[in-house]
Amino acid sequence: VEERELTIMFLVDLSGSTAFGSAGTLKHRVATELCAVLALSAIKNRDNVGLLLFTDRVELFLPPKQGSTHVLRLIREVLSFQPVGRGTDVRVALEYLARVMRRRAVVFLLSDFFCGDIRRPLAVANRRYDLISVRLVDPREETLPHVGWLRLEDLETGQEVLLDSAKAAVRQGYEQWAAAQRARVLEMVRAAGVDLVDVRTDRPYLDPLLRFFRMRSRRR
Repeated sequence: VEERELTIMFLVDLSGSTAFGSAGTLKHRVATELCAVLALSAIKNRDNVGLLLFTDRVELFLPPKQGSTHVLRLIREVLSFQPVGRGTDVRVALEYLARVMRRRAVVFLLSDFFCGDIRRPLAVANRRYDLISVRLVDPREETLPHVGWLRLEDLETGQEVLLDSAKAAVRQGYEQWAAAQRARVLEMVRAAGVDLVDVRTDRPYLDPLLRFFRMRSRRR
């Protein structure tokens, strides 16, 4: 089968919440490694690769190009770029991409999706591109440890809250909130017809990605 040249875009969330990791690896670090693996594989296929870094604004845009020099710069930017914003606005990133890139592309959207309702911008982007959502997940965003009083800080707003994790009701309430957040994101992407892959900081990130690509291959 003749391979066709592709355009691959990485939309990477650099909001404050991606600078979190309780399992020895930050969500941002996992996103960087995923981009590196996929971008380096694109060199072999002579694909065009581009990058859009965002928070509550567009922080950086690198138009798609070929070549190892460009790909290495892309990886370096994901790894070391210092964003101005702290919040998350996926809508801004998708709308900016639609303005600057008209061609068909495979778009990887890497985010923890701590944002508002983005069903419509996801659906619009998915009609124009082949959009794949990669959700970055840390285990401490799903469950609280049983360790007594905890001071938790929202890394995007700076707001702090004290929780007594020794209380079963507190831990249960936190887990219910996390489950509702997961369900909300899943409903948004499904309503938009977008594929979703969960990548965790406490597990090998290649396994869910390989399962996803095998499923996609069978489906097509």
